Amino acid sequence: MARHTVAPAVRELMERRSTGHQLNNTVTLGGDDFTLCAHVRVRWLTDDQAKVSLACWAVNTDTARYLGGHPPSDDEFRLRPYGTATPDEGFTSRVADHLAICMRALDSPQPDDDGHLAITVPWLPPELPGNETGAER
Repeated sequence: MARHTVAPAVRELMERRSTGHQLNNTVTLGGDDFTLCAHVRVRWLTDDQAKVSLACWAVNTDTARYLGGHPPSDDEFRLRPYGTATPDEGFTSRVADHLAICMRALDSPQPDDDGHLAITVPWLPPELPGNETGAER
């Protein structure tokens, strides 16, 4: 999930380069029985570094719910206070660790003030060689 879903979302937010503002997005990766969700925030710290915060959770979308006529509600795909989802600490930790490697983080994931894990990542313009998403350190 980190390499193919979250890292591209982070790159997209970073490319907007909104100084003074925090940008965020929720991305999903679906399966037959569940959808994995990640809330991503990007805030620029300096011209060449950004703080990336991440919270992840899973939404149960199994066939029985659809056959029963009760698919997941939109609220299950959004974190509180806008929805009913709560971050899964273990899942968030695993994705944050992988994201730190993919994004060449300058530090290890640290708890943020609201259930997210945060890392500091360097800005590497897309045209630089070796800046492919998922590149190893």
